[in-house]
Amino acid sequence: MNYVIQAALSNTQHPECGQVTISFPIPVDQYNKTIEMLQAIDLDFSVNRDCKVDELNSRYRVLNSIQGTLVNLDNLDYLAKRLDDFCSGEVSQFEAMAHKLKLSDVKDFIDLTFCCQQATVITDFSDLETVGRNYFMALNRDIPGAEGLEPMDVDGTEIALQLIAEGGGVVTPYGVVYDNGMVLKQVYNKHQFTLYPYDGILMVLEIMPKQGLAEGENPEHLNLPASEHQIEQTLLRIGIAAPCDAQVCVVWNELPEKVADTLDLDHLSGSDLPALNRMSWAVGPLLDSDMEKLNAVALMAGPRNAGEICELAENLDQFEFIPDIHTAEEYGWYMIQLSGRIEIDENLEEFYDYKQYGEQQIQQEGGQFNEYGYVAYLGTIPLEELIKDAHAESNWQGPQMGGQLC
Repeated sequence: MNYVIQAALSNTQHPECGQVTISFPIPVDQYNKTIEMLQAIDLDFSVNRDCKVDELNSRYRVLNSIQGTLVNLDNLDYLAKRLDDFCSGEVSQFEAMAHKLKLSDVKDFIDLTFCCQQATVITDFSDLETVGRNYFMALNRDIPGAEGLEPMDVDGTEIALQLIAEGGGVVTPYGVVYDNGMVLKQVYNKHQFTLYPYDGILMVLEIMPKQGLAEGENPEHLNLPASEHQIEQTLLRIGIAAPCDAQVCVVWNELPEKVADTLDLDHLSGSDLPALNRMSWAVGPLLDSDMEKLNAVALMAGPRNAGEICELAENLDQFEFIPDIHTAEEYGWYMIQLSGRIEIDENLEEFYDYKQYGEQQIQQEGGQFNEYGYVAYLGTIPLEELIKDAHAESNWQGPQMGGQLC
């Protein structure tokens, strides 16, 4: 099973349109296709609960209570993303507490993912030592300095036996659960999702209308890279027609250092959103070694904005980068001894002038040294033309919700 939730959805207003089956979490590169599937049953962009769950399949059996209810696509996707990161202990806590509380609303399930860790669930009475230690940590998890507590220093078996003797546990199909005073508090307000940078995300943006938030609303969060439809849905949830109507703030990122410096993250605007997203698609998949190379290339090329950084990331193979080399002599030695481009005679090694050869190569390549190593552009068109942002003009269409688009 390569999904957390798989749901057969239908349109209650037009049941004759049939069903679509969608797996959650939805991969970013499949989101646009998923929206098209909903459009095929006459459902479009919406922040409302307009999808009926006809059938549901999940390794979280307790979610079967959602079957027959109305959900929103993004609600179900957000819940699946949070559950996808749960460890086995959290799975038991979530399912047992959901059963105890008799939950059936997606909103309540989302809220539970933020607090179920307070509960204690006994699934194996043969290992009371672990049960007691987990109970000890659950009770102390919110105490300042709790990260310094050592559960190995407590008698877990004694604590577990005392817990069982005091009663208060509720038997569920997922184990005996003790809520430990847990209260299901509202975290999700049915509109805006709480910050959650899941795997594969390069940046998280906080998005608000330029005129500020309405009463009862929270900022929206957008994870990049995102599909065009994801951006549209995010703007809809906050009541924005187009990126230029938004104020944007970066609240989390894993950008290479020099890329972040180029972007001036403290002074972004909503109009930067399309270029930031395109850049995230280009930079996000890079390996750590390529991230370092991009840092070096950015120092060399001097990009001015996200569009030019995107051009560099997409054309990274046109640059030579040798990390941790900072002199012509080191570069000459690398080229002769390690590059494999030159046949050498070990008997003549002492006669090689590494520095002179390095200087010659650097001049031919137009390379330079910076804090990351040696970098040279080997492309066939001028570097200034390579990094020219061909996508400076946004072709944003926006969701059809009225108002002027820009």
